[in-house]
Amino acid sequence: MSGTQRLSKRDRQQRILAELRVSATLRISELANELGVSYETIRRDLEEMGESGLINRTYGGAVARPFGFEPAWSERANAMMAEREQIASLAIKFVQPGEVLMIDAGSTTLHFARRLAAELKDLTVITNSFAVAQAVATNPSMTVIACPGRYEVQEGGVAGPDCIAFLSRFNANRAVIGASGLTMEGPNEANSNAAAVKRAMLARAQERMLLIDHVKFGQPNLEVVCPLADLNRIVTDKAPAREMAVALRKAEIELNL
Repeated sequence: MSGTQRLSKRDRQQRILAELRVSATLRISELANELGVSYETIRRDLEEMGESGLINRTYGGAVARPFGFEPAWSERANAMMAEREQIASLAIKFVQPGEVLMIDAGSTTLHFARRLAAELKDLTVITNSFAVAQAVATNPSMTVIACPGRYEVQEGGVAGPDCIAFLSRFNANRAVIGASGLTMEGPNEANSNAAAVKRAMLARAQERMLLIDHVKFGQPNLEVVCPLADLNRIVTDKAPAREMAVALRKAEIELNL
């Protein structure tokens, strides 16, 4: 294909995901020929995408990841560490001392919580994540309010009706959430219980902030959390493709990277 040799790794991986949405199974040899790169380049792309949970690897190729599947939180926590740290370091700049934050369970939000504890003070954090609660609690100036509910092993946090009812009692300056993917419909989740917690947090906050790495752009999952326009701010590590960037501008979302 003309010009595909000039595709960056990021654009190449986005193209692979687009191809998988059309054809559920792809061979490495076919992808290499289509994108004008070597077999080894595509193999490395698929390995990286598989580790991030974007696809399922097969012998000699890949298959589309089921919409309802996401790697366990413990597996996601060790992927894309540098990108998540970059997002966290930027996101804390929008937080002021004395604020009340709602922070949901997730690997990127955990990086954010650790940065908060290291660099800020006098915050109140309401969270459904034990890991987030522990990270914030290392700073003695911060107050931690932990949600009750049923523990979700895949998500590393609690969810369910008790958690939702508890969140409805509080107001927050900011809700800080992650997501399994982001499409032009909005952030989406592979886990319905996790999506419900995110909605509850967004509903109680003055500002609604999404922390998401670039590989999740354009990735649909089981459930849309909220319309794109319900978000106020997205913090990421790389700019989205043009179509997504246009959608964010139309939704009047502040994009920070």
